[in-house]
Amino acid sequence: MEKFHIGIVGGTGGIGKWFASFFERHGYTVYISGRSSGMTSEEMGKACRVVMVSVPIENTLAAIEKIGPHMPPGSLLADLTSLKIVPVRAMLDSSVSEVIGLHPLFGPGEPSVSGLNIAFCPARGNQWLCWVKEIFENNGARLIETTPEEHDAMMAFVQGLNHFNTAIFAMTLKDSGITLEKFRRFSTPVFVNRLSHIEKICSNPRLYASILTSNSLLAEIIVDYRKNLSILMDFIEAGDSKSLETMLRDLVKQESIGSSQPD
Repeated sequence: MEKFHIGIVGGTGGIGKWFASFFERHGYTVYISGRSSGMTSEEMGKACRVVMVSVPIENTLAAIEKIGPHMPPGSLLADLTSLKIVPVRAMLDSSVSEVIGLHPLFGPGEPSVSGLNIAFCPARGNQWLCWVKEIFENNGARLIETTPEEHDAMMAFVQGLNHFNTAIFAMTLKDSGITLEKFRRFSTPVFVNRLSHIEKICSNPRLYASILTSNSLLAEIIVDYRKNLSILMDFIEAGDSKSLETMLRDLVKQESIGSSQPD
């Protein structure tokens, strides 16, 4: 396919900037727009055959509704946000273009897409599917086709529960009054990874706060979290090592849980 122009709404930082650089390295002309710079929505819709929306979760709907009406038939409108139900519905409602929801399952610190996962939700049209698959798979990415509903359900665990647990972990460490310096001196490799996750969340609180509060499916998972926390507390308070051992052994037997190296 010829090297057409690509527009990225929110391409001035984070994952949007990463993808702007990615496409430029592959010969595409990329136009970006920020809060107060770059092309207008009308200009971008006229100039770019592909437009991707990459803004904070809380601003995604407004950004889509602004660019959508300017996307002509035969073009592609996509988003790069970590939720899919609301953005995909908004892209379908606000445009006549083809629509694909994309979620790169990695952050802007990665040097390439090689070996990394990208979820995609084809929503309208199939003209652009081959290009999406080709540009990413030819560079070593693993594409996971899914629906917006399945994607958001999975992200409630992969992102929501994961970051929720890290936030709880960080709050508990703070309550201990022990310094990070001292924790590092006593750390196992697994604990070092825990501390790096905490630092990552605390260095970008807006992003992770949005992830934790925007996926409505997370609340139901936290109900199970509380239930299982209570079960663990009962075992620990009773000093019931045997029952806890049996429960952990049964978890390993489940297909959804694998064995791992000890801390």
